[in-house]
Amino acid sequence: MTGWRAGLAATCLVLVLWQTVIWATGVARFILPPPALVGQTIWESRALLTEHALVTMAEVLIGLVLGAALGFVSAIGLVASPTARALVRPILVFSQAVPVFALAPILTLWLGFGLWSKVTMAIIIIYFPVTSSFFDALMRTNRDWIGLAKVMGASPARIMWHIRIPAALPGFASGLRLAAVYAPIGAIIGEWVGASKGLGYLMLLANGRAKTDLMFAALIVLAVLTILLHGAVNKLCEKTLDRPEGS
Repeated sequence: MTGWRAGLAATCLVLVLWQTVIWATGVARFILPPPALVGQTIWESRALLTEHALVTMAEVLIGLVLGAALGFVSAIGLVASPTARALVRPILVFSQAVPVFALAPILTLWLGFGLWSKVTMAIIIIYFPVTSSFFDALMRTNRDWIGLAKVMGASPARIMWHIRIPAALPGFASGLRLAAVYAPIGAIIGEWVGASKGLGYLMLLANGRAKTDLMFAALIVLAVLTILLHGAVNKLCEKTLDRPEGS
């Protein structure tokens, strides 16, 4: 089954289960609106949803690019410097023990209610998986290749650039795939804490006004955008990163 057919089948299954739960339980619309009502809301509120979706996607894309670049550079630095590895790696692990949601109010206080507090949240949430995946891949570089390069007189910088990095690109691609899923989470958390635009803000606004159908509509739009982003990143990785040089 091709990817789009599998996705269509999964979507149909979710819609059937959703409607079945409503029929079986008789739950009120303000608690769980039926799929048809949510679909109608998406169409009728398409301009509003598009406006807020563009804000969220801008936050996500900027955070994804900056977080991936920072993770790329950090992983190389950790591999190149044993001292940095000894000092920074425990800090990276410790940073994951702090709930991301707890950082959002601090970032909003420091950076305000605008774009950059949400971008920073996205960077924080994707930085560790990108760095960790790429670092592990760099450390697993074939020792025979490295040994041969040293025998031929290659400097550590040339070994890193011509052997380690090309061989580790599939690992970096794995981190990017995770980042494409996690980045929207960071942006939405930031919008929940403090924002005037974005899908997360729209969800809170709709919830406060008991417009559950609009809240579900924003959630579905966010899910679709995340799936599309992951698909785009996956295609990019398949074409450019998944095959190391010499394979």
